[in-house]
Amino acid sequence: MYIKNNQEIHLQRRPSGMPVAEDFKLVSTPVAEVKKGEVLVKNLWMSVDPYMRGRMIERKSYVAPFALGAVLEGGAVGEVVESDNPAFTVGQKVAHMSGWREYYISKGEDLQPLPESPVPEQAFLGVLGMPGMTAYTGLLKIGELKEGDNVFVSAASGAVGSIVCQIAKLKGCFVVGSVGSDVKAEYLTSELGVDAAINYKTSEDLSADLKAACPNGIDVYFENVGGAHLEAALNVMNDHGRIAVCGMIDQYNAEAPVPGPTNLAQIIIKKLKVQGFIVFEHWDEYPAFVQQMSQWILEEKIHYRETVYEGIESAPEAFMGLFSGKNTGKMLVKLA
Repeated sequence: MYIKNNQEIHLQRRPSGMPVAEDFKLVSTPVAEVKKGEVLVKNLWMSVDPYMRGRMIERKSYVAPFALGAVLEGGAVGEVVESDNPAFTVGQKVAHMSGWREYYISKGEDLQPLPESPVPEQAFLGVLGMPGMTAYTGLLKIGELKEGDNVFVSAASGAVGSIVCQIAKLKGCFVVGSVGSDVKAEYLTSELGVDAAINYKTSEDLSADLKAACPNGIDVYFENVGGAHLEAALNVMNDHGRIAVCGMIDQYNAEAPVPGPTNLAQIIIKKLKVQGFIVFEHWDEYPAFVQQMSQWILEEKIHYRETVYEGIESAPEAFMGLFSGKNTGKMLVKLA
């Protein structure tokens, strides 16, 4: 099957500060005929995630930066529409990391067949995919969650944070979440069962508000934001508390080095454990995660939301929306 007009999103230039539309370019490019051993995938859904902003900077990191003038990459779910590879059949649904395009040719090594599941296929980009796995691993393994812990979650209504909150509640913990609007705060307390929510955009003193919301201190902080959130959390952490550092979205668009918290000595005074993690280093535990999370979803113990943009051309707008809080739950782009 020869695809004449395959739409892709390329990185036109490296963003300076907050990404803008001019940093991206919609390109139409042909897709060659499938060769022996190859598979043609039609992407149905693609993910946009905050970590992608770091890959737009040309610097050494845990993953190579995106190349200028080349198609971007990200999580996607697609359908096999042509196959000359015995491991894959036409009509099979697969997950992979080559989104930001409508069609993709693979030799098969990077394709993950989706397991049988009663949840919609796009959930494997969210609650059953990397965000859900990040929440599960970061909270239980890195944060060493214990029953009865007091837990604080920043960016608590996002794809990762909303799952962290719910797992912590399932484990019998007191949970406080930070969000950027009263609507999101209501979502946390009314729908997800979070004990208290803080709107950081209207807070005049985040440390004081966090102390009031967490009268017994914080045992586990799931860090998604950094900056003032980290400083406030350090002030309220209990002795021997654990901080699982998933992300620091507050710094992703900074054009100059951002001053760190003024109270890092609290790490020593309170004997805190602070550990960053990359979820792909724990991917051997993914099958067990899918089994457990699927059970929780079926039992209606875990709820999730999705914010969906339509069409490949909307991918840059969806991505930029991550940094202004336009998503509740997982941000997705529906391609077909």
